[in-house]
Amino acid sequence: MMLIDTHCHLDFPKLGEQLEDVLARAKEANIKQMVTICTKVGRFDEVVKIAESHDNIFCSVGTHPHYAQDELDITAEEIIALSQHPKVVAIGEAGLDYHYDNSPRAEQQTVFRRHIDVARQTGLPLVIHTRDADEDTVAILKEEMKIGAFPALIHCFTASRQLANEVLDLGLYISMSGVLTFKNSTDLQDIAKTLPLDRLFVETDAPFLAPMPHRGKTNEPAFTVHTAQKLADLQNRSLEEVAAATTKNFYRLFTKVPKLEDRAKSACS
Repeated sequence: MMLIDTHCHLDFPKLGEQLEDVLARAKEANIKQMVTICTKVGRFDEVVKIAESHDNIFCSVGTHPHYAQDELDITAEEIIALSQHPKVVAIGEAGLDYHYDNSPRAEQQTVFRRHIDVARQTGLPLVIHTRDADEDTVAILKEEMKIGAFPALIHCFTASRQLANEVLDLGLYISMSGVLTFKNSTDLQDIAKTLPLDRLFVETDAPFLAPMPHRGKTNEPAFTVHTAQKLADLQNRSLEEVAAATTKNFYRLFTKVPKLEDRAKSACS
């Protein structure tokens, strides 16, 4: 059995300061690959350095909505150029966060659309962050899909069933984090029961949102298994089935990541 943590932040201090121990625990938990996510293009060098140093770690490039106003002048062309790095397998995370409004909403929307354009041009999946912004997120996604299709996923899904249905209808994917395991996440759990397994991922969003039974601690990739197990329980499936399906989904969307079996065959030859 293998699992992939599709969204973590290995450059953040709580993980970066003990990275080798974190990765050792991930290996023990059968977390075979990880995508460490960029939140500021200005920090891309730190993010990609981690990916360059480990065969099983890949990364993204992009601007989190919290920092949209700080990186409003970064062009699509600049992001595209950085995305050519062999370790960059996704764009973002980008999107809308109306919960904190750390950047003006108009600027968040501008940067979100810019990242959609980058995903469309590169074919790399866009990692979407959306919080308390369902209506505008769906409106922008629909408008942009009319311009041209692009691959994407909603990371750390905690929104409504309506948003889930809308993004699935657009052909996008949904990623579940440790929030799924929280005792008060009953609405999210009800939604997860009915979502198609062939459109789902699991992630940690580490160092945030540690799942039960580690809630309150620093999250890390090894804990991906708890979210996968909860998803399996909710859908009356085995952990092995969920692991196999989410891994297959990962390779289908993250096409730039070499499959482990292909790498093994290449090494043998």
